[in-house]
Amino acid sequence: MIHFNIYKYSNELPLGWDDFVRHDIFLQSSYFKALETVSPNNISWFYLGIFNKESLVGVAVIQRVELYLEDIFRNYKDSCFKQKFKHFISKFLKGNMLVVGNLMHTGQHGIYFDTNKITQKDFLETIYKAIYELKNTIKKAHKKRIRIIMLKDYFKEDTIHLEKSFFHTLKLHKVTVQPNMIMNVEPNWNDFEAYLLDLNKKYKQRYKVARKKAGNIIKKELALEDVHKHSKQLYYLYKNVSDNAKINTFILPEGHFYTLKNNLKENFKVFGYYLDNTLIGFYTLILNGSALETYFLGYDEAHQYPNQMYLNMLYDMADFAIKNKFNSIVYARTAMEIKSSVGAKPQKMFVYLKHTNLCMNIILKRIFKLMNPTQEWEERHPFKS
Repeated sequence: MIHFNIYKYSNELPLGWDDFVRHDIFLQSSYFKALETVSPNNISWFYLGIFNKESLVGVAVIQRVELYLEDIFRNYKDSCFKQKFKHFISKFLKGNMLVVGNLMHTGQHGIYFDTNKITQKDFLETIYKAIYELKNTIKKAHKKRIRIIMLKDYFKEDTIHLEKSFFHTLKLHKVTVQPNMIMNVEPNWNDFEAYLLDLNKKYKQRYKVARKKAGNIIKKELALEDVHKHSKQLYYLYKNVSDNAKINTFILPEGHFYTLKNNLKENFKVFGYYLDNTLIGFYTLILNGSALETYFLGYDEAHQYPNQMYLNMLYDMADFAIKNKFNSIVYARTAMEIKSSVGAKPQKMFVYLKHTNLCMNIILKRIFKLMNPTQEWEERHPFKS
């Protein structure tokens, strides 16, 4: 008999959970434990265990996200007209939302099930029963109504798209979102020099210019005590980048990077960029099996353009992946063109979502597209043909 349990804390998870999801660090208790203390203020976590009798056959992460105008739109440089337009759009989306998946990271890191022990249809139907239970619990405990339900980030080839009747019955819209930029590490790239040899003349020159513009910047990995020491500066640099995003649904708390490093140990890397002994930029990586997952970064805007900091970070991420024998680098969404210039390819992604108000649900797909417009960009092809 298929049944489920909802857990609020990682220390409540059943024995065998981590073994069941050993392929994905974003589904493991060490990651959950860190995020329970340093999640954005508007995100809370629930962990769903699905069982066939006593055997764990599927898991899901469900986030309760409380959306407010100041969290969704934080580019304060917008014109008055844009601010009014954003305020109008936010009226449709603000409120409580349940996300099956991880809003804090690009990609499908929210569900996993054993196809030999439960069908995909039964798995999805059980998840939806859990969502219904959570809706009632939140309404009773917090007097808040869940307005939006989202199942997040599926690739085009994901088998979830075969369950058309499930999504149709529940009136969940399938919506295209910005692609995930992923670079496969080629077998012949035994070192970074081999990668550079595969670049065509134009992009090899671009690499040389970027490195030259980096000038006297010194890059080094930050140990746990360094991350703690620089917590305020890391947060300041992160906010510089985050506040310039067109849309953001959360703000990380100040101790986020230190807590992740403390819990994930060597699976979480922080690299700092120093100029005259001052930290002017950083990026973070999560080591997830054979995939190197890029995480949050930050930089001082005064050095971004003259020192080509962002492009240099992308090259350094590739260098780390190649040296450490990863199969792929997940550069995530945003800044697609510059990521394609180092070799990343766009992978189309979809979400499923619905508004719990029937009338709102009819127009939700259009509203979501307004918030998530298709960006015009030119894919670059840096490698020799």
